[in-house]
Amino acid sequence: MGSLFEGYSTLCYDEIHMEINVLFDEGFEDCLGAEWLQGIAGAVLVAQGIGDDVEMGLVIASQQRVQELNKTYRGKDKPTDVLAFALLPETDTEPDLSFTAPPDGVKHLGEVIISYPQAVRQAEEHQHSLKREVAILAIHGVLHLLGYDHIGSDEAALMSAKEAEILKVVEAEL
Repeated sequence: MGSLFEGYSTLCYDEIHMEINVLFDEGFEDCLGAEWLQGIAGAVLVAQGIGDDVEMGLVIASQQRVQELNKTYRGKDKPTDVLAFALLPETDTEPDLSFTAPPDGVKHLGEVIISYPQAVRQAEEHQHSLKREVAILAIHGVLHLLGYDHIGSDEAALMSAKEAEILKVVEAEL
């Protein structure tokens, strides 16, 4: 059996078609492998039972860019580790992917933006590898795209459990 991370720009898992576009801010192109990042995001989507024809973006960015986005879209002028800009309708329960698909038939989930410098700092603080930290942030961001949140204690517990479950699946690749 091949690695979960033998990825392509379009991933196929047992006939499930996923387009996971990975972009890097200037200067971060050689920090992480695009296929590895696609594999992490794809593992989250598969673990959550996301169906065919989905698309999302994953961006590895500078701290400055993430802080600018945080200020512009969240009103918080401070750095953060990961931002998620979901395109799915918000719900109060489990993610709902049954909304009417756009004309191209692809469910556009949104974008996850990870601050590479912040991931480096957090990996050092938590005394684990950078890949582990980026995987944690990517999992967290993709779950946000799917409607999970951590505002209330019940929501936080559910999201934390999902993160831990998915992290176990990708552990061998860290």
